[in-house]
Amino acid sequence: MAASLVYSTATDAPLAEALSRLVGFEAARLERRHFPDGERYLRLLSPPLDRDAVLLGGTSSDADTLELYDLACALVKAGARSLTVVIPYFGYSTMERAVLPGEVVTAKNRARLLSSIPEASNGNRIALLDLHTEGLPHYFEGPVRPMHVYAKPLVAALARRFGGDDFVLGCTDAGRAKWVESLANDLGVQPAFVFKRRVDAERTQVTAVSAQVAGRVVVLYDDMIRTGGSLIGAARAFQAAGATRISAVATHGVFPGDAFLRLRATGLFDAIACTDSHPRARALAADGLVVASVVPLLAERLRAPDDGG
Repeated sequence: MAASLVYSTATDAPLAEALSRLVGFEAARLERRHFPDGERYLRLLSPPLDRDAVLLGGTSSDADTLELYDLACALVKAGARSLTVVIPYFGYSTMERAVLPGEVVTAKNRARLLSSIPEASNGNRIALLDLHTEGLPHYFEGPVRPMHVYAKPLVAALARRFGGDDFVLGCTDAGRAKWVESLANDLGVQPAFVFKRRVDAERTQVTAVSAQVAGRVVVLYDDMIRTGGSLIGAARAFQAAGATRISAVATHGVFPGDAFLRLRATGLFDAIACTDSHPRARALAADGLVVASVVPLLAERLRAPDDGG
């Protein structure tokens, strides 16, 4: 049986190339260009007929999402036997649920869009890495099978790298406490979290720290870092409580604009680290961001027997 073909969106081509080499799959060829009015042209130069196809691409922008969708539909139409869509970063977690009347739940709409990809003869799967909300896979509809891939091994290795053998694993709010407690148990370290109250629509204020951290090293974890406001607030609270050193670890490093430089300029963090699931994190590696690759984790999931889940 021929090896699977690995396709990708333009943004995540570096991850797809590394994945192909590691797993031993064939790297597919694509033609991409734009017409004068900005319309995108895509062509599959590696035909997927009767082959298992893997399509890797994050949804860090609407353009990336539509390219992912267009390629997925084209692969099935061109005869792919099965389709596995690997999404290292699902970028609609801000609007994953409605709080006010009339709000549009973008995450659900994007899941519905991807659920409408035509079904390959042997089925479609979508692998999603460290989602902001556990329930998000339930937004997918029809025969597509969503798989939640956890980056805990990568996060644990980074936390151990910066914390050593004995440290406190903290999180930015109580909402992530259960996950952080599970990781802390795996590492054999003490978990901690901060209590916050909302000041207004834009600001929160830390009111307390849940554990004694005086004289301790603290590694802060969050599933993603965007502007870093919550991370800074938590780091200041742990510093005020007596932490000697603080590092920050996340799965997804989004860092819009100069967010990373502003985080680093606070002087609060010995190190800031994340995976390469988001293109912005890959771009910031040269500026001092510590970046661990998700490729081995994704490769392991693709090699695993299909359990139908």
